[in-house]
Amino acid sequence: MRQILLLVLLFVVGQWFVKALRRAQTQTRAGTQPGQGAQPGQGAARSANGGASGKAALPEPMVRCAECGVHAPRSESVNVGARSFCSSGHARAYDARTTAQDRPAR
Repeated sequence: MRQILLLVLLFVVGQWFVKALRRAQTQTRAGTQPGQGAQPGQGAARSANGGASGKAALPEPMVRCAECGVHAPRSESVNVGARSFCSSGHARAYDARTTAQDRPAR
């Protein structure tokens, strides 16, 4: 009977030890010190913005291309006047098409 209780106790202690090691590895990968406790979602926020800070970066606004309708991040879009385009080629194509429509017919 003592041997069974000893085996059960060793099993429980072993499981607790393995979980503690995994928790420490996860916190180390997330960039926190073991013992501080990682807050939910903090590890993903650090990996998303390069680990610079613990705050989550806000998603970048998307704008719709006036030529093709594709949505592109605002920082990568080309703005001409009040219109946004996914590329400079689409900005030129839109400008050429609209100026051709504005010309009087001969």
